[in-house]
Amino acid sequence: MAHNHNKDAQHKFSRTLLKPSLIALAISSSFALPALAQESAKDDEEVKLERIEVTARRTVENLQEVPVAVTSIGAADIAERGLESVVEIQQFSPNTTLQQSRGTNSTLTAFIRGVGQEDPLWGYEPGVGIYIDDVYVARPQGAVLDILNVERIEVLRGPQGTLYGKNTIGGAVKYVTKEMSGDTEFAVNLTAGSYKQGDVKLTGQIPLIDNQLYFGFGYANLQRDGYGNFLTSALPNQDGENYNKDLQAYRMTLEYRPTDAVFMRLNYDKTDDKSNAKGGFRLLPSLLTDAPVPDSVFDSYTSLPTKNKVETEGLSLTVNWDINDNWTLKSITAQRESYSPTNIDFDNTSLPIFDVPAIYDDEQFTQEFQLNYQTDGFKMVSGAYYYTADSCGVFDAILGVLGQSLGAPGLTREVGGCSNGDSTALYAQGTYDIDDKWSVTAGLRYTKDEKEAVVRNGLIFDIVYPESGWIPGYVRPDGLTTPVVLDDSESWSKVTPKIGVEYQHSNDLMLFASYSQGFKSGTFNPRATVAEPAADPEDVNSFEIGMKSDWNDRLRINATLFMLDHKDRQYIAVIPDENDATALNQRLGNVGRSEATGLELEVTWKASRELEIYGNLGLIDASFEEALTFVPGTGAVDISDRFSVTNTPETTANVGFSYNLLTDFGDVIVNGNYNYRSSYSLVELDNLLTQDSYGLLNLGVTWFSNDGHWSIALHGKNLTDEEYLVGNYAFIAPDPANPGQYIPGLGGDNTLIGYYGAPRTVSLSVGYRF
Repeated sequence: MAHNHNKDAQHKFSRTLLKPSLIALAISSSFALPALAQESAKDDEEVKLERIEVTARRTVENLQEVPVAVTSIGAADIAERGLESVVEIQQFSPNTTLQQSRGTNSTLTAFIRGVGQEDPLWGYEPGVGIYIDDVYVARPQGAVLDILNVERIEVLRGPQGTLYGKNTIGGAVKYVTKEMSGDTEFAVNLTAGSYKQGDVKLTGQIPLIDNQLYFGFGYANLQRDGYGNFLTSALPNQDGENYNKDLQAYRMTLEYRPTDAVFMRLNYDKTDDKSNAKGGFRLLPSLLTDAPVPDSVFDSYTSLPTKNKVETEGLSLTVNWDINDNWTLKSITAQRESYSPTNIDFDNTSLPIFDVPAIYDDEQFTQEFQLNYQTDGFKMVSGAYYYTADSCGVFDAILGVLGQSLGAPGLTREVGGCSNGDSTALYAQGTYDIDDKWSVTAGLRYTKDEKEAVVRNGLIFDIVYPESGWIPGYVRPDGLTTPVVLDDSESWSKVTPKIGVEYQHSNDLMLFASYSQGFKSGTFNPRATVAEPAADPEDVNSFEIGMKSDWNDRLRINATLFMLDHKDRQYIAVIPDENDATALNQRLGNVGRSEATGLELEVTWKASRELEIYGNLGLIDASFEEALTFVPGTGAVDISDRFSVTNTPETTANVGFSYNLLTDFGDVIVNGNYNYRSSYSLVELDNLLTQDSYGLLNLGVTWFSNDGHWSIALHGKNLTDEEYLVGNYAFIAPDPANPGQYIPGLGGDNTLIGYYGAPRTVSLSVGYRF
């Protein structure tokens, strides 16, 4: 997609409104548009698409010259469309799902091309890598990044195992912040909107030493009432807002340029999200309470505290040295940590039927050295990478009602422990020009992973919480702990290759084909009940053919066909014990395999100086080919027909526009888009929840003053007020004897819970910069 990453300085934008019914027409017309573009180009030779620079291959390149399926959304487009967090980027990248996951505002569920990770528990590894200025964010808690001082967001689709390493088997999302201009700048943006939204964003920069040392800062205070309410609570004095927002974010930067060849950047960021725990919507009436199913999908009940917290903090130092015209050396040193005491009420009633208070505590350190080489016919990116992380936590699965029915004060299964890992890697990837049209790309990465895990797991015949004071008056008994059931370590090494060929037919048309491989790290079962071996890494093999094309500088059509094979998927299954053939345990094992084929199409048409039309289409056919479990007397059985690839619509489509109206009193930019997602499953095994197809209509208008100081923006999102699921908890099973009825699950209730995306909202922003 073509978007000007330098337009925020010029305030010259262009987007346009297409009705939902025009999606199919816009896509089907894309192959006829070159002729139209040729005609209109004769009328206005100066109207052309903007050049987009990306760092998909760890060096700055023109988007149209990069043989990778990548979408880039720049700062100007983000501002025009009123995008507030990274999850909204999914609209503009085909076959991409980025959603706020279940119980908090800040936990991310990310899937690309049917590959991701549903369970955010410590120990599990993500399938899509999240990066802030080339620093890997290991955990999904705190990964829903609010947009502050951003230059662009890139979505790289397909495994990025050579340049980005493990846990990017679906792809990567890169959050790139702005470098400083060197001038004194200050900007303030105030936003008021639906549900008493009140946001304040401040950004600025100050030269401390002219042309050498600069200080930059950013601050955001984001407040909003809930979309719904907790209708009842078992605890006194609880905040009754559900789906509210109470978040502060900080960023400070020092940039130092001692010479033209050396650049240093020290970044600090912190996010403090005190939004309430999100309560889910009961899709079935409770069997154990008389509370009705709420009227609103944003209303809930709870027996836990509504307070919640997600704190993240990061510090990074980047040093870039241009040794000479050919060689560049780069160092990236970073440390990040997060802490999340959280309350998840699985049953969403006022009784402790199935409550899960938990604490997540993570720390990570990374060091990367990168040596890049570039000459006329050859360019190479190479490096060494080190990563170490401690990921710990504890949760109390409170089954209070069940325990009381057994004559005990309650019943709690407490699970805790740590999954600590070290990873080292060496990598290199280069592109060699055979002649002026043909080139080849080859890359290789060697990774050595080491992981050690401790799991504590046991039953306590009482209602307990992770720490004292969790609820008013609660004191955790001294010495209360559950037994260690797993204490083990394991190591793996993997080599992930990439090979590709590119054909530059002309300056405006490139064709490419590639094979790449990626892997997701092996891991131990963080919920283990007995000692069990670790699951080995997952592997993805991907084949792509694609096209990057510009037609008369007015029309851009980028397309990719892909096929991937996802092997050794990690799932809980019944697996015989390696040391005792008669013992059967539910264990984490490499028991699954899935395949996907698909198409991605991105189109941008600069229809005139004022009007730009864009769209994207993603098609994917993803399914499980194998999912093994063990049945006594039968042996291994394939139950893949019971599995679904979740969070993956077969069709994702988006069509949008921007229209720039020049007036005597400033620039007025009208923009809008309609985003369509076909139906998709939310439960992997024996899917009980399918979100039907839906579309989101968004419209906005922004005014920029002629002097460039003032802006006013009005944005409406989800204007048709669609209700759509983004997360779930399902703890029931279909009753084979009574079709349409369910067998209660853990806790003894009909626990089928849905979490929903944002309803219709309208906001007004006023900005001033000097």
